[in-house]
Amino acid sequence: MDERTPVAVFWFRRDLRLEDNAGLYHALKSGLPVLPVFIFDKEILVKLGDKDDARVTFIHQTIESLNSELCQYGSSLLVLFDKPCDAWTKLLNDYAIDAVYINHDYEPAAIFRDEAVAKLLNENHIPFNTYKDQVIFEKDEVTKDDGKPYTVYTPYQRKWYQKLSSFYLEEYSSKNYYSRFFKTSPFQIPSITQIGFEKSEREFPLVHYKELIPNYAENRDFPAIEGTTHIGIHLRFGTVSIRELARVANSFNEKTWLNELIWREFYMMILYHFPQTAQQSFRPEYDRIKWVNNEQQFAAWCNGQTGFPLVDAGMRELNSTGYMHNRVRMVTASFLTKDLLIDWRWGEQYFARKLLDYEMASNVGGWQWAAGCGTDAAPYFRIFNPDAQLKKFDPELKYIKKWVPEYADFSRYPKPVIDHAVARERCLRVFKEALQK
Repeated sequence: MDERTPVAVFWFRRDLRLEDNAGLYHALKSGLPVLPVFIFDKEILVKLGDKDDARVTFIHQTIESLNSELCQYGSSLLVLFDKPCDAWTKLLNDYAIDAVYINHDYEPAAIFRDEAVAKLLNENHIPFNTYKDQVIFEKDEVTKDDGKPYTVYTPYQRKWYQKLSSFYLEEYSSKNYYSRFFKTSPFQIPSITQIGFEKSEREFPLVHYKELIPNYAENRDFPAIEGTTHIGIHLRFGTVSIRELARVANSFNEKTWLNELIWREFYMMILYHFPQTAQQSFRPEYDRIKWVNNEQQFAAWCNGQTGFPLVDAGMRELNSTGYMHNRVRMVTASFLTKDLLIDWRWGEQYFARKLLDYEMASNVGGWQWAAGCGTDAAPYFRIFNPDAQLKKFDPELKYIKKWVPEYADFSRYPKPVIDHAVARERCLRVFKEALQK
């Protein structure tokens, strides 16, 4: 197909799949040949500190797989490595673009990026069509009766369920329109070294969740059990459809797992309406807290050397695999912010660097929940006792033995960096002083 043939462009971002993809469905239905595009964003990649960042490898492998699928239909994925506006300037020069299709992104930097691209396209009189894809409900779809956003999860969840119907879970079935992809010989995909990274040898979780959902509620809190789905990385990059996940959860009538998806949407809604919370406490008075920010203790936490086995096991699991069990995430975050009095932003940034399934909204929301400064209505004196959590959720020490094998040898395992009872009293005092001002 000639490069001057009028085309619609579908820009892949956090939706790296062909099927049940809202924006792609609408692009294919437009009647124009659809040129699929992916941009390795230099502005994002330059900020990543690790050259073997496993998420870059995951994305690279996924777009290679996507390209192989597209080649079956006589098409190919055009992959660019550039700043988004520069990439779009090149695309406008190279192709006769009649329309552009994307799916919404809700993070502050992504909104800024999309506004800049929309402006560029508008100057060239090209429609910029955007769709909801990565959530069931977005932005202002689930609000209080007065139209204002919810700031507490439970009433949001209640309204979410009230609003849910089969309409919102319908699949965008595009298979019958794949012949409309732009016909071309295969494009050359930049290698991972060409975009400035090294291939990670880390293993990525497969998409398997159906067999785990029925027992999710009873197994999810025990880190030694394979009871959680590890679906986060696939949600983050859109290799699975949120509508499919919700349909499956509904078919099992498994509310506990579905509630976790609702938490994700709640935090996305919060970040969309309150973008300042990416860096500031949702409750501004909590930014008056006088954090200790002891760098040696922070390093001990990062390296899993705090002397608290459940905290250390979680951090070592994270550093080794890019994943941490959900229950343990709460314990490690509470320990950093409450026991060590280290600013939640330090922990949030470390998780942002290490987590394969890092998603800004959920990560910021989770850290502010742990620190007590977020949307959650619970008071600041909720402080996890890491030893009590260990006895409750890993009573046979199976998780500990896997990640902290030296725990049984007191001569090898580090002494606790702090006394929990003393740390708890200090935390209550410091928080109280800050909040009474």
